[in-house]
Formats: sequence, structure tokens, C-alpha cells
Amino acid sequence: MKHKDQQTVRQQIISHLCESEMSARDLSSVVRISEKEVLLHLSHISRTVASQGKKLVIRPFQCLSCGYTFTDRKRFSRPGRCPECKSTHLEPPVFRILS
Repeated sequence: MKHKDQQTVRQQIISHLCESEMSARDLSSVVRISEKEVLLHLSHISRTVASQGKKLVIRPFQCLSCGYTFTDRKRFSRPGRCPECKSTHLEPPVFRILS
């Protein structure tokens, strides 16, 4: 296996997500790319790990005001506001790769 510095950005993200649960912000700081770029990579990563028999598990966005959970959301981008209480105070999703 390549040294972490020689891995592609996606390989680095996969490595980190296999080790622990992380948010897009956490990943952006350890891989040193923007959160927006992390979110773009995650959709590709979910397909890549699926072909390897693994799964990208997502603990979805949750409203911090009323507790609504965005369980049916398929996009990785941040929703504008909670459909229940209209609050914009949302807890970001956390990602993990499981075998």
C-alpha cells in the first residue's frame, strides 16, 4: 500500500473513514481540501466501496431545534432548512465505511 502522502485524495478519505466516523469538515481538515470537494468525492467513494463489498454509512443531517432527521435525503449537500420547524440550525452528517 502507498504511503498516505502518495495516496489519491479519495484513497485518503477512504482510509480515514475505514478507521473512524468523520464529518465532511473533519475530512476536509485532514485531507486538506474544501468541504465542498469532500462532498463531491463522497458520491464516487460510495460507489467505489460498494464494488469492494463495503458500505458508506451515513448518520444523516439532524435539526438541532426539533430533532427532525433527514433520513430520506440522498444528496450529500447541506439542506437549506428543516422541513418541520424551518430552523437552519442543523447537525452535519457523519460518515463511516464498514466492511
